[in-house]
Amino acid sequence: MTQVLLGETIVQLNGNLPSVGSQAPDFLLVEGKNLENRSLGDYAGKRIVMNIFPTINTPVCSASAKRFNEIVETLNDVIVLCISKDLPWNQENFCYENDLNNVVFLSDMRNHQFGEKYGIIHQNAKFQGLLARCVLVLNQNGTIEYTELVEQTGHEPDYDKVLEIIQK
Repeated sequence: MTQVLLGETIVQLNGNLPSVGSQAPDFLLVEGKNLENRSLGDYAGKRIVMNIFPTINTPVCSASAKRFNEIVETLNDVIVLCISKDLPWNQENFCYENDLNNVVFLSDMRNHQFGEKYGIIHQNAKFQGLLARCVLVLNQNGTIEYTELVEQTGHEPDYDKVLEIIQK
């Protein structure tokens, strides 16, 4: 099992991120107020950045969504999926209130298997049950090209490294 920090607290995760070079596990996530199911296949043929975080209701999580919205605006054939366990209505309201039109918010509200498959569920501490902060970059075939598990939950991901990977 992997560990991250939440402040000074050591948090156990339920597993390990899939490795670079492996196929990204498929998922069932929910998008928007109409609660539409989404899977990895819905984004086939595109490079994907998965911006995964505990909840949009924290300053660092909201900052990462805003920053990725800016980054992806200038890129072609790249989609950013912002994934959390927040309800889709909250995610959509956040997008509306912050004028985020370049990222797609997905919720792990329906079956909670995404976090299990990706090994990123907080097992203890105040975010127990929520997803750890991490970023994955997938190529057009769904192969993982890059992973970053942010070791301190209160820190943002390395945007420059993600941008370097997706501009290759």
